[in-house]
Amino acid sequence: MSEAKHGDTVKAHYTGKLKDGTVFDTSINRHPLQFTIGEGQIIPGFEQAVVGMRPGQSKTVQVPTDKAYGPHREDMVVTVDHSQFPESLEPEVGQTLEITGSDGLRAVATVADVSETGVTFDINHPLAGKELILDIQLIEII
Repeated sequence: MSEAKHGDTVKAHYTGKLKDGTVFDTSINRHPLQFTIGEGQIIPGFEQAVVGMRPGQSKTVQVPTDKAYGPHREDMVVTVDHSQFPESLEPEVGQTLEITGSDGLRAVATVADVSETGVTFDINHPLAGKELILDIQLIEII
């Protein structure tokens, strides 16, 4: 039976957890995740974990921050004055909004704080700065 290698397209089921055991995503009861190893379609730590696996094999791996969504970057936390929003918008902490920067680029941001002067947005990926634990089962090599 062959092992998954760079360039192979594979299907895998996974469950992603944080160090405290909180599940942040799973493909169980959905279609397996399909990707080509080495094309950067998923986080590097997941790709690297699948290399060498055989169909039907399962493993659990710890993925450090630099092989997952990277560090939490303070330069991606911005405060915007209330005057920049429509009056009808009342942002709440934890809410996600699509925002457009001065350069015209759009990003999904999480409201981190609301004060009298403005709204603080965190544009980091929600899992940035976190070590992940992945339970992976390789379903097939296509």
